[in-house]
Amino acid sequence: MVAPIISVRGLSKVYGKNLFKPGFRALDSIDLDIEPGSVFGLLGPNGAGKTTLLKILIGLAHKTGGAALVFGEPAGRSLPRQRIGYLPEAHRLPNYLTGRQVLALYGMMCGRDRRWLSTRIPEWIEKVGMNQGADRKIREYSKGMQQRIGLASALIHEPELIFLDEPTDGVDPVGRAAIREIVLDLKRRGATVFINSHLLMEVELICDRVVIMAGGKVLRAGTIDELTPRSGRVSFELAPADERIDTLLQGLGTEYSRTPRGCDVLLSDSELDIAIDRLRAAGVSIRAIEQRRLTLEQSFIDLVKGGTR
Repeated sequence: MVAPIISVRGLSKVYGKNLFKPGFRALDSIDLDIEPGSVFGLLGPNGAGKTTLLKILIGLAHKTGGAALVFGEPAGRSLPRQRIGYLPEAHRLPNYLTGRQVLALYGMMCGRDRRWLSTRIPEWIEKVGMNQGADRKIREYSKGMQQRIGLASALIHEPELIFLDEPTDGVDPVGRAAIREIVLDLKRRGATVFINSHLLMEVELICDRVVIMAGGKVLRAGTIDELTPRSGRVSFELAPADERIDTLLQGLGTEYSRTPRGCDVLLSDSELDIAIDRLRAAGVSIRAIEQRRLTLEQSFIDLVKGGTR
């Protein structure tokens, strides 16, 4: 069995604790594992503890208790820069440099030489869609342009483990699609990507596993399928549409609504069986039955509000 690239057990972080006050508990007994070669998503409302967790893993903050291992070593120890890529939220790039110069600077800081970078820099400029702006000063960039170059600077040295804090912040839809493809390509190449994002749809499209946090605690962890169970909402498509459906399904389920070819209704498993039996007994031709899933956003809201789904 392959060892996790990140392993966290009972991790806690308390700010401002002293003899006179208990302090603020930003993280409360966090457990999680991240497998190598996966895309991992961290979700939670503001103040959930996401950024604190990320900073501890990178070594920018110290834990209060518990254990956090990165590459099998305690988080906070000096790790080779070449192995880690990091795009912080609201990052700041040297505004007197051009985008191309920023990539050269960050690449050399992470152990790459000029000759190696001479081929990688043009590749990354193209990947993040900055061919037209790479030789302009950072001070002239829009937020979206800075985000694109910031992403390239976190990846230019080809790290094994990448931490991305709100990677699509300020980026237009075309840019978000390009960033999604970059993340998926990193996964195909065997890299591990840790994403902290408020854009749940983006996370749903690219992440293998997700942790949802609130109040410094893990509310739920799992795959996208595990976090978006079937909701009980069923769509019936009839061939042809049959006006009798209203009468046949009377008294079953809730939130009933007609559609051009049938109906949508919220049913329990037993009610679904009864509905199918009634339609067939009446000679109604059922073309399709679709049982809808919750979206990740719906599951997230339910969990954060104390829902039980």
